[in-house]
Amino acid sequence: MITVLIVDDQDLVRIGLRTLIESEDDLDCAGEAADGLDAVRKVREHHPDVVLMDIRMSGVDGLEATRRITADADLAGTKVIVLTTFEIDEYVFSALRAGASGFLLKDTTPVDLLRAIRLVAGGEALLAPSATRKLVREFVQLAPRSRDPHPQLHTLTDREREVLALVAEGLSNEEIAGRLVVSPATARTHVSRAMVKLGARDRAQLVVFAYQSGIVD
Repeated sequence: MITVLIVDDQDLVRIGLRTLIESEDDLDCAGEAADGLDAVRKVREHHPDVVLMDIRMSGVDGLEATRRITADADLAGTKVIVLTTFEIDEYVFSALRAGASGFLLKDTTPVDLLRAIRLVAGGEALLAPSATRKLVREFVQLAPRSRDPHPQLHTLTDREREVLALVAEGLSNEEIAGRLVVSPATARTHVSRAMVKLGARDRAQLVVFAYQSGIVD
């Protein structure tokens, strides 16, 4: 059973998400929170598999709540999916940097939302990689900043750096395997090793590291 905590300051949104989640046999709502502070408290209490996190809330917002959750080693098993009204949102970029596993627009279809929950809970942490790539690229263009190479970038092999660049392009493991003419298992191994060496919680954060380090432009 996949447990999901719903965080949103709008009652109707929480009710709708709860109804959708509880209609699925393999999903269960672990609780609700209307602000970031309560969200962190309930995550520590219930240890849900996935948190659906609204960003813009009064008090402790979703960004700070995400940062606190992903920084807590005891909550390493909890993944955060950011929910936002706008596809290009500065808070989403910051949330990905803080360790969120990805993002979804609030008007996404129920089918896509349920699929995202299952993907992230299953450890794939592959949530709309091309959309994540678009988000990061937009902010690189709109707010140019000096490159800040990851301190462990030098530990990657040439092949792992190549794979990191392909992940940042939004390619899946199967697509990476096809591009490099290796097996999907080998591609997964390279991705996993890059994540471990760079300390990335998941694939979305790996994309951010790639852009920050100048692996891709």
